Order: sequence, then structure tokens, then C-alpha cells
Amino acid sequence: MNRQPCRALLLLPVCVTSAVLGTSASAQNCEARSGPKPPAVVELYTSEGCSSCPPADRWLSTLKTQDGVLALSFHVNYWNHLGWRDPFATPETTARQYRLKEALGGKYVYTPQVVLNGRDHRGWGGQGARDLTPLPSAAAPGLRLVREGNQVTAQLAASPAHTTLAGYWAVLQDGLVSKVTRGENAGESLRHDHVVSLYQPVEPWPADQAHSARLNLPAGGNARVAFVVTDPGLTRPVQALVLQCTS
Repeated sequence: MNRQPCRALLLLPVCVTSAVLGTSASAQNCEARSGPKPPAVVELYTSEGCSSCPPADRWLSTLKTQDGVLALSFHVNYWNHLGWRDPFATPETTARQYRLKEALGGKYVYTPQVVLNGRDHRGWGGQGARDLTPLPSAAAPGLRLVREGNQVTAQLAASPAHTTLAGYWAVLQDGLVSKVTRGENAGESLRHDHVVSLYQPVEPWPADQAHSARLNLPAGGNARVAFVVTDPGLTRPVQALVLQCTS
């Protein structure tokens, strides 16, 4: 089977062929603080309906235990018409890829696409965490994440290096498995890590002022929660931090 990337022109899909973990106090109360060096932010846009995507999914899983990298897997829904409905794709995660396409001046969206620190990154094959350039330290505002029960708060320091900042929450799930019965990956058992099960943008704020944002999590569960600070367009990260309470 041809393993070339799938791409979609405009809004009509046409397949050509196809960071620091928080220290814990209890299961529901913990916090994390950004260090002197922000991580590299790696976004993978993928779909279970695309035969080219499983190698990229497996590559992203290799970053799971690596320091200095925040990996995010955004599943998109525009290949659902090929016969398999991706259970992890949402309109919000799909819309984020279209936003990036506009910001980067792309002609189409495609899968698998890897975006490193807000830039298209096509040389990901075989790369490890050491090969992924981190975000610049000088422009990264201080960030603290605090979880109390099912509420997570992001506390951001003022940042004189910027005029306006924005950001987004990403709730991440690991070890998800699908047995695909239709479409290009029929018969495959696909495993995913870093899956963005909830993507929630945060409106821009004046960067010269301290700022806080809150996220209410569903009751129960112990998923990782990331906050990514970006430019006002939500496409270029400047700081990122992930938090997970452990028992």
C-alpha cells in the first residue's frame, strides 16, 4: 500500500494516496513549575483513517518518557469518509490544524503532519528528543500549574518579551488502542499516546500583566494536563508545561 501522506485541499479532503512532570501530593492535588529551559512542543496531526499515519503515531510514542519534549497528538476527522470513523478526532482538534495551515501559508492540510514549535517539521523520521530544538528560554514566561480536585489553574508571570499572549489547554491520554475494521487501516490494531482528548483555547491577555486560567476536568480519571502559552493567533508556542498527579 502506498504510504505517501494524505492531504486535503481547502475544506474538501482528497487523499492523494495515502516539560516537566508535576510532583504529586495526592491523587487530586499536585503542582508543577516551569524550569529555566522550556520544552520542545511537538504536535502530530494524525488519523486512524490514513494508512500513512501509524508510523508517525509510533514515532510520537517514543517521546513519551523523554525529558524536554511536550508531545501532542491531534486526531483529525476529515478522513472519516474513507470508511473508518476515528474515535479520537474532534471538530476542535481538526480546526486547529486548519488554523495552522493558514498561519503557515499552506495550500492544504495533510496527515501525518508534524509541527515543531509552530513550524512544519518534515524531518521527524528517526529523530529523538535530543534532535528536537526546544523553545527559546529568553521569551518563555514563568508558568505554574496547580491541580486541586478536578480544577487545574495555570498561573503565568508577566512577560516583557511579548505584547500579547494566548494559550490552550490539552488533556492528554496514553495507551489508547483501536482495532480498525474498515478503511485504509482495516485489520490493524493501532496504539496511541499523547492523544489530545480535550482541546480548549484561552483568549489573549496583555503579556505585561500576570494572568491565570482555569480548566475544570471531568470527575475521576488521572490524565495528564498540559498548558501551552502561544502567540495571540494560538499557533506559535512560547512556553509549555504538563502536569500529572500520581497516587
